[in-house]
Amino acid sequence: MQSNEIREKFLKFFEKRGHKIIPSASLVPENDPSVLFNTAGMQPLVPYLLGQEHPMGKRLVNVQKCVRTQDIDEVGDNTHDTFFEMMGNWSLGDYFKKEAIQWSYELLTSKDEGLGLDANRLYVTCFEGDENAPKDTESADMWQSHGIPPHRIYFLGVKDNWWSPGDNGPCGPDTEMFYDLTGSLGDLSKEEFLKATDEQKIVEIWNDVFMEYEKKDGKIIGKLKKQNVDTGSGLERVSMVMQGVNNLFATDLFASVMKVLKEKSKHYDERSARIVADHFRTSMFMIADGVVPSNTERGYILRRLLRRFFTKSSILELPNDFWIDLVDLFITIYDGTYPEIRAQSDTIIKVTKEEAETFEKPQYGVETYRHDLEAAKMGAIKKIGTTPILNDKHTASGTYIYTMFQTFGYPIELMKNVAEKLGFAVNEDEIRRAVAEHQKLSQTASAGMFKGGLANHNEKTVQHHTAHHLLLAALQNVVSKDVKQRGSNINEERLRIDFLCDHKLDLEEKKKVEEWVNDKIAKGFNVIRREMSREEAESIGAEMEFGAKYADRVSVYFIEDDTGNIISKEFCGGPHVTNTKELGSFKILKEEAVAQGIRRIKAVLV
Repeated sequence: MQSNEIREKFLKFFEKRGHKIIPSASLVPENDPSVLFNTAGMQPLVPYLLGQEHPMGKRLVNVQKCVRTQDIDEVGDNTHDTFFEMMGNWSLGDYFKKEAIQWSYELLTSKDEGLGLDANRLYVTCFEGDENAPKDTESADMWQSHGIPPHRIYFLGVKDNWWSPGDNGPCGPDTEMFYDLTGSLGDLSKEEFLKATDEQKIVEIWNDVFMEYEKKDGKIIGKLKKQNVDTGSGLERVSMVMQGVNNLFATDLFASVMKVLKEKSKHYDERSARIVADHFRTSMFMIADGVVPSNTERGYILRRLLRRFFTKSSILELPNDFWIDLVDLFITIYDGTYPEIRAQSDTIIKVTKEEAETFEKPQYGVETYRHDLEAAKMGAIKKIGTTPILNDKHTASGTYIYTMFQTFGYPIELMKNVAEKLGFAVNEDEIRRAVAEHQKLSQTASAGMFKGGLANHNEKTVQHHTAHHLLLAALQNVVSKDVKQRGSNINEERLRIDFLCDHKLDLEEKKKVEEWVNDKIAKGFNVIRREMSREEAESIGAEMEFGAKYADRVSVYFIEDDTGNIISKEFCGGPHVTNTKELGSFKILKEEAVAQGIRRIKAVLV
């Protein structure tokens, strides 16, 4: 069964059971300061999981584009990737465990409506319980009622069977479904099951999260007003199972790309080729959703992926600009599902070419490293500054390699490759320690930026959210009617907007923008949420999130006076204040460039 058919079957299965199909949100979260990208299908739905009514009802289903980079070092094995599609169905205060588990089982095993998988190759895990929530015997009993034997149901702890988006927000126990790829494992003890998953003989193919608790500042503070269900099934993993292959790069989502890489490579290595395919696919989707390379935040993640993509391409000795063929292949694979890839193909090629040109400079540095190694081998030089080039006559210093990466951007993989070709071993432990220390420092530095969590809807954040709408309207009124939003980040400390603009705002423009916003705050405009059809919202000119697709019914927030005079109207999930007088005084902190043609404003309410 091909990936397109799997997507369609999943959506139709739940549509038949009363779910409304909603489109995938952009990879770039809307007004969510806790993450750089949507990492799960539930993230765009957080306001509704916390109790707000969704315009499309209480039962929803979709396939959401996601990016996760925390497992980037695992990419290239059989089951890990950075971009993936999460098929999910949601109950917003409607059905709960019974229906979720029943439908999960039916979709997986039904030969008519579902995927027709062999139930004898399924394994299930449930939450073992702790001080916050009891052991989930209820879910285990329901699985047994569908024929899963008790010795194939394993109880695991918080790390495996509790889902939480961070320190704040909806959370709860989950039950996960796994499938035997070999078809020969049979009954397993808990220890054997865990070993088989580590060996990727068994893969997780579905996860049902039962959201019934709320977390605040890292602690469970009680139960949600409504019980919700959030399920997730990775399309890539399911495609592996349905297509009878043991790795996601052999599925129809990658097979044609891997074939080209093998044909064009002069020095083929399977894992490097998988990383090339994965990282370029992810980069394409990021660029299509408006992300551009930079040295901070989302742009840094994109730049890191592209740099790693170019590095592995060099190791494979692929021809210059070979990746243009990959653009066409991925367009073919995703054209019917994500037309934005074709629509943004020129931008994808332009951005990648520009980044390729900047990458050539670090490559020259790798040649410098080659000369330094050869000189050190001959005893001509031993260190650069205080850092030794060699630990001994047989071993290249991992500390030196990482120092050159940090200082000049010389790619670690290429430097390791140079050292190994010259006959040196590389001290990998030193590199790992240096990377870990850098990550620790980075996490500490960014803790303030992303504190507040996924569901930070406290009073100040909500105020900043509403002020963000006023700021966009002000920019369109003062600077240019052609200003369009290209990103946002809102928390309790400040708001931030990225927007299309062809020039730096001068002092007079910034002053006028501030005055415009403060005037509307002082006049006490009402903030009103209205539900309407997408077509109606588009026809009245409501501002839309860049790259977003919207369901047939949408939520639009209006800022208007008592006579109905509208100054702002935006597609938005909320929440907001009810009147602009609640906002205080608006002040711009900084205005700067983030990319060619894109400016950024940071502002606060005081």
